[in-house]
Amino acid sequence: MLTAMFLAALVLITVHSQETEETITYTQCTDGYEWDPVRQRCKDIDECEIVPDACKGGMKCVNHYGGYLCLPRTAQIIVNEREEAAAESTSGRNNVIRRTPADPQRAPPNPTHQIQCAAGYEQSDHNVCQDIDECATGTHNCRVDQVCVNLRGSFSCQCPPGYQKRGEQCVDIDECTLPPYCHHRCVNTPGSYYCQCNAGFQLASNNHTCVDINECDANNPCAQQCYNILGSFICQCNPGFELSSDRINCEDTDECRTSSYICQYQCVNEPGKFSCVCPEGYQVVGGRTCQDINECETTNECREDEICWNYHGGFRCYPRNPCQEPYVLTSENRCVCPVSNAICRELPYSVVYKYMSIRSDRTVPSDIFQIQATTIYPNTINTFRIKSGNENGEFYLRQTSAVSAMLVLVKSLSGPREHIVDLEMLTVNSLNYRTSSVLRLTIIVGPYAF
Repeated sequence: MLTAMFLAALVLITVHSQETEETITYTQCTDGYEWDPVRQRCKDIDECEIVPDACKGGMKCVNHYGGYLCLPRTAQIIVNEREEAAAESTSGRNNVIRRTPADPQRAPPNPTHQIQCAAGYEQSDHNVCQDIDECATGTHNCRVDQVCVNLRGSFSCQCPPGYQKRGEQCVDIDECTLPPYCHHRCVNTPGSYYCQCNAGFQLASNNHTCVDINECDANNPCAQQCYNILGSFICQCNPGFELSSDRINCEDTDECRTSSYICQYQCVNEPGKFSCVCPEGYQVVGGRTCQDINECETTNECREDEICWNYHGGFRCYPRNPCQEPYVLTSENRCVCPVSNAICRELPYSVVYKYMSIRSDRTVPSDIFQIQATTIYPNTINTFRIKSGNENGEFYLRQTSAVSAMLVLVKSLSGPREHIVDLEMLTVNSLNYRTSSVLRLTIIVGPYAF
């Protein structure tokens, strides 16, 4: 936008006095110039300094001879000093004041001699025409919603910043309808506006741009882990915790409720973790599995005349000499009834004591124990049977060869429990030789299935 440039013209006003022989010639400067009493000539007025908000739309104001220019901010300005001097010289001429030779520096002694000033000017105490500030004297006719701006010889009624004239009224400029000054949202206010940012953003120092708020650094809202994202944040929890419904706090994850197989025996939930425990007689292996503790090796509490037998979940003490009359101990766990004793003729020749342990609720059918002849006689026949301890039919004895048989568990057993089963081997030959031996098997059923 280019503001018109005015060239100064001179208005010469001559006043003749009848009482004294003197002539006063006054020079009035045109619009855009004012009188310089020191340099005795008209000088340019810098409108960019005195006119509020002279240029709009981001343009910059450049003062010029008798006016000003509104140019883009990127424009380069080259000033010709010779033209500037020439313009100022053409804007007016030195006042010509002819006085009597007696005192050329003194003002006219007769104060009744008045000079004629143009409209908007008045005579000063020094007989110089000076501008009337209509804005200060209140002689302007600007509306209450307008701002009075004094000009040389006149005044101007302008709208306050943020307002524009519509007819004779000043109406608010809705800056929010203009090119986007705000990054996110614009809020218009009377005579101005301000910018707002979306949630998760804040205004930068220029009050227009919105920058992301790092909630994790500013005020970490997360109970445990915080990850900043553009315009927001995400909370995460440490292992063993899970986000609550508010997506900020963390609640302990009850791993024991997620699966009934997480521990072999019992799961104990703890803040952020869990642990597995085992019953008495067992120890935790691998964090989740229960393994039997062999108390016979760790805390053997049996007497010297006893042997310690470990089973799943505990141990028992049995006598080292289990033989009962008329049997005598011949070797470890083997009792023999002497043939010299008449009572022994109706009794099994030998009784061997064996011990074994099985887990509770073992899958059936299941082979659990093998019985085998230790002495083989020629031309004999061996037969096997369960002599006692199978009243409920939990076992079955299956002969596997001429000298061996397998004890089969056919009904599941629940512990803790102890079963004593007598397995008999009957040996006969063609000469009516008949003898028998018994294996007394003590089966200890542990309290758990592991």
